[in-house]
Amino acid sequence: MSLRSRITGTGMCVPDRVVTNADLVEMMDTTDEWIQQRTGIRERRWVEDGQKPSDLAFGATRAALENADLEISDIDCILLSTLSGEHDFPGTSFFLHEKIDAGDIPCIDLRAQCSGFLFGLQMADALVVSGRHRRVLVLGCEVHSTGLDKTTAGRDVSVIFGDGAGAVILEGTDAADGPGLLEVRVHSEGKHARRLWTEAPSSAAPVRLTHEMIDDRRIYPFMDGRFVFKHAVTRMPEVLLETLNAASVKLDEVDLFLFHQANLRINEFVAQKLEIPESKLVNNIQRLGNCSAAALPILLDEAAREGRLEAGQLVSLTAFGSGFTWGSAILRWG
Repeated sequence: MSLRSRITGTGMCVPDRVVTNADLVEMMDTTDEWIQQRTGIRERRWVEDGQKPSDLAFGATRAALENADLEISDIDCILLSTLSGEHDFPGTSFFLHEKIDAGDIPCIDLRAQCSGFLFGLQMADALVVSGRHRRVLVLGCEVHSTGLDKTTAGRDVSVIFGDGAGAVILEGTDAADGPGLLEVRVHSEGKHARRLWTEAPSSAAPVRLTHEMIDDRRIYPFMDGRFVFKHAVTRMPEVLLETLNAASVKLDEVDLFLFHQANLRINEFVAQKLEIPESKLVNNIQRLGNCSAAALPILLDEAAREGRLEAGQLVSLTAFGSGFTWGSAILRWG
């Protein structure tokens, strides 16, 4: 019997602390107007002191399990995507594993940055469809706020990012025509890795972290914004159409489009390029900022809870991120 995978539960968790653009004005030379004009962001969530990435992942996991009416004993594999690991090693998934008392099931960290959730979804789909695992917990989890340059020198990047975690539960179904994941396509282009990266700490250096690295601000994210924008608005439409074509789905048949929440202007540009009506779009970057690997599962969970998703609808998810990475998925909801 051939299997396909379907999402049976979603969940999210963001910190309680709201950081508005007005709050950032107190930290750096910027304005609410400048931030909104360039990114569309009004506020974001940042962790309180002592709040860890695995705490957010735990909250998202608990919500997804409740949504699916499952227990942790029903899960037999964990895939967690993040670019902001809780420690150098082991991966954040291991600290989540401890918190949820997951026995001895395998857990894996993935590093595909803002496209990480889609990479995780593709891998989870392969595990489920092959029969290797029954149910896979797929997460995106980020704590950016503790690694940002919150001065005027870092404002181009630091105003963008938020903290949060999102989760889905993927399990097998033998209903060939029912709800499920129809196709996932992902790509990478390593020659652009240094256009959006954090250089240090680095195991490529004789000493991983030095005072010089800190003084030179190499410990903070760097982004070539215009270059990233140009590639994002090119690659996202390409991979979205590639994925739909592979699934034999027409663009106008898709009921809802979820784009990675990196920059509202990128999403508006892509939607305009593909002539997607505003009624088929969902964005939350205005409230949550860019949560990188967590952005898409958070957006999916919010759309489900707010009644934007109905059984049988076709939903497209598309992302672009550091690496460069990009990808898209198409699924039938239900």
